[in-house]
Amino acid sequence: MRPAADPPPSRPFAFGFWLALPLAAMGLLLLVDPAPLDFWITGHFHVPGSGFVARDNYWLETVLHDRAKTLVIVFVLALGVALAASARLAALRSWRGPLAYALLAITLSTAVVPPLKVVSAVQCPWDLSDFGGSETFSPLLAPRPPTEHPGRCWPGGHAATGFSLIALFFALRDRRPRLARGLLAGALAFGSLLAAGRMMQGAHFLSHNLWTLLLDWSICLLVYRFTLYRPARLPSAAHRRRAIGIPAGTS
Repeated sequence: MRPAADPPPSRPFAFGFWLALPLAAMGLLLLVDPAPLDFWITGHFHVPGSGFVARDNYWLETVLHDRAKTLVIVFVLALGVALAASARLAALRSWRGPLAYALLAITLSTAVVPPLKVVSAVQCPWDLSDFGGSETFSPLLAPRPPTEHPGRCWPGGHAATGFSLIALFFALRDRRPRLARGLLAGALAFGSLLAAGRMMQGAHFLSHNLWTLLLDWSICLLVYRFTLYRPARLPSAAHRRRAIGIPAGTS
């Protein structure tokens, strides 16, 4: 039996640029207070005296929140089943790498959110006195006012359900580049839709969801770089000498 050929190298990717871009955006969010824009946008969804009227909306809460999250969980479980089956099914064997990458990247992109919520203790808009609640607003890096109910709203957790699917772009970019670009657009649109729904309900500010996008992109990018990405190998010195007609062993 002939040994399986090595998989072809990955398509070139400007890792430095596409990692520096979200890092620069994170730095900008820390340097420039996003609160004025956050409050202005959120104010459009809040009715004084009535609160966030879309908070218990069926389509936003049951369909766009609960059902969408369940759908992504089922999809991730399907990835796990496919990865396990790839050990026995020849048709899936060549896809083990992309399947393992997608499963790992999506899991990390969503798992990073809960501990950050606990550490940051940022309040949700619906809890703030500015929007009918009882808590006091404080910027991300500022000390939190004393409270018996610390916030759990930074970064945006539900947005991560959609933005974690950015992993599908990296999983397929070397094999199905056109499909990969379509899935990237779909992941960005899906994550933005979930983020917008929670903003309308008063659960998150815009900046909370922007942080989620930037974190998830960076995680998916780094996991791809260190697991699935196969840079083109430079030819060895001996190979270069043979290519130009110099006999082996000649110094």
